Amino acid sequence: MFPNPSRPLVSAPAETAVLALLLAEGPLSRVELARRTGLSSTAVTKAAKPLIEDGYLYELPPERTAPGAGRPVNPLAVSPDREFFVGVKISADALYGAVCDLRAQVRTTAGRPLGDRGPEAVCALLAELVDELLDADPAYRPHTRHLGIAVSGDVDRPAGRVRYSVLPGWRDIPFAELVAAATGLTVTLENDVKALTTAEHWFGEGIGTEYFALVTIGAGIGSGLVVNNRLIAGAHGVAGELGHIGVDPNGPRCHCGSVGCVEAIASTDAVLGAIRRGSDRPDLDFAAAVEAARAGDRTARDAFARAGRAIGVGIANLVNLIGPERVVVTGEGLDTYDLLDTHILHSYAAHCFGAAQCPLILRPLPWEEWARGAAVVGIQALLP
Repeated sequence: MFPNPSRPLVSAPAETAVLALLLAEGPLSRVELARRTGLSSTAVTKAAKPLIEDGYLYELPPERTAPGAGRPVNPLAVSPDREFFVGVKISADALYGAVCDLRAQVRTTAGRPLGDRGPEAVCALLAELVDELLDADPAYRPHTRHLGIAVSGDVDRPAGRVRYSVLPGWRDIPFAELVAAATGLTVTLENDVKALTTAEHWFGEGIGTEYFALVTIGAGIGSGLVVNNRLIAGAHGVAGELGHIGVDPNGPRCHCGSVGCVEAIASTDAVLGAIRRGSDRPDLDFAAAVEAARAGDRTARDAFARAGRAIGVGIANLVNLIGPERVVVTGEGLDTYDLLDTHILHSYAAHCFGAAQCPLILRPLPWEEWARGAAVVGIQALLP
């Protein structure tokens, strides 16, 4: 079914360059591929040949050219149904899964509520979810070999280990190995924000950028960074921890042990905690806190304003450091963006170096998009 399931689909740099560009921006002619990759036309043809033979690429009908402009060109395109990819996002209380094709289009979705958060129990539930997803269409199972898993926290992607994740409460868990044994698929484990950043860079708002950033707000505050067209992991795999940038030396203590982190001020739990303390209502839930803020409650509005300012300072620090062309702001916290947006934008503008300032793009994403991000991690596994 697959040319060689034990190794990446491509191994030569030219093949990698051609396939990666076509995945994100195809269809493209060989001439355009040569121009964009810096390869010769002969090198492009040579790189495309095995991919065409294996069914990953195909030629579109010739495009007409102007009189005297030479022969018609046959653009190359990706065959989206050649291979499918499963993606699963592990959240605090549920698993969200999706099957995507080779162009990262979501074909089907499913989910499971989480009870027991132990790694073995989550692995068993995840395997059930994968079976349900692959059984949704007869074409999926024989054409699927990669599973991407996205989880919050400190993830060692090469080793397939969760070093620390506060939501399921895991430390040093070889989760990719457990899931591979349970599903028979090749498993790639990645931090959820980095997975979502990759999906946006390859198939979303980041297409065509070499410097790009994504910021998530909600239960946690995170970011993914793309520099020179590559997702940055850092020496220890934790680059982009926007939530743990200190913005207030007199602020609250963060779960990481530091003081005044963006996340300690602006996460949903931090905002709710501040409102509960200020209103002396320990039973208040987040939905009621949002209602109170929208109704004009001063304590609630102040807590959201402080959160927005902290997020804006954090984004400004990020932009000042790497100078992205675009920043996407997303996450489940966008449900309250009307309470945060003015404060984020004003704080961002006040702290961002003028020449580095770039637009902030609001992109609300449902949980299924996080699963799509995990599937894109699987698509990445085709490339060395």
